[in-house]
Amino acid sequence: MTAVRLPQKLPQGFSQGPRRFPLRSVLCVIPLALVLVVAVRHRSVLMEGFGHLRSAEWPWLLAAAVATCLTWVAAASARQGAVMQRLPARRLLATQFAAGAANHLLPTGLGAGAVNLRFMTVCGVPLARSSAALALYMLAESIARLTLLVGLLIAFPGALHIGSLLPSGAIGPLLLAAGVVLLAAVATLLLVRRLRGAVLSFLRTALGEARSVHTRPARALALWGGSLAFPLLQAAGLTAVGQAMNLAVPPLHMALAYLAATAAVAMVPTPGGIGSVEAALIVALVAAGGPVAVATAVVLAYRIITVWVPLLPGALTLGALVRLKVI
Repeated sequence: MTAVRLPQKLPQGFSQGPRRFPLRSVLCVIPLALVLVVAVRHRSVLMEGFGHLRSAEWPWLLAAAVATCLTWVAAASARQGAVMQRLPARRLLATQFAAGAANHLLPTGLGAGAVNLRFMTVCGVPLARSSAALALYMLAESIARLTLLVGLLIAFPGALHIGSLLPSGAIGPLLLAAGVVLLAAVATLLLVRRLRGAVLSFLRTALGEARSVHTRPARALALWGGSLAFPLLQAAGLTAVGQAMNLAVPPLHMALAYLAATAAVAMVPTPGGIGSVEAALIVALVAAGGPVAVATAVVLAYRIITVWVPLLPGALTLGALVRLKVI
């Protein structure tokens, strides 16, 4: 019996098996799908926000949009200042735009952190140093935001009733809960040797990176200048929208209300603060003396400009950066 030789290649038109889609193609679609889900869930807020924008003064809205765009420049500056290695400027700026979209699709801080961590790793920064740079940026931005808040509170002590930002009697339980969490974290570090070693190693790397950054004035200026400019530009955006809709609150008081509200919701793990930020901003503006109806309209319009309008192009940019292997 003669052996039958099978062809090495199948004839044209035949397939060797089910076709697999590349993982990166799937990852490019995920941000767009998440945008659609978030938009459908908050469609009533979107419709109401766009309705308020029609009656606003457009020059002030344009100023708010410009301030929003400049926040990405400030974030890029601070990110570069947090790491010694020179990062590609254009790709860094595009990454901050994409990170903003990721931050609104994932719990606050996780989306932007993951995007920037991946970007620095692709640029050749070792994982330990990129993680330290990420922690340094977050620390600098938090210090800058709290410094601005405390400074405005000292300058305008009667501008905002802080107690109205929290329910009556909530301060005690919140402080108790924070103390319990802190004690639990310390106990865990003391009892788990492997975790303690990892944390101490990370802290040594982070402190070394921080010392290196601050030995170069240009890096330190970029880090702290960008960290200060970022919340200032965000507050300026809210102030501009308030002016566009004739909110009867002084501009600096509106900035103070923004900083206080965002500080109050910093620990709420909602995607981009959606829902929690709106509620806190409305309460803060009312505490600053604004009417409830106008304050609500201002906040909805502000979130349309800063969150919803950039969300789709940001998601498209995120998908493109994934496909181009920038992140």
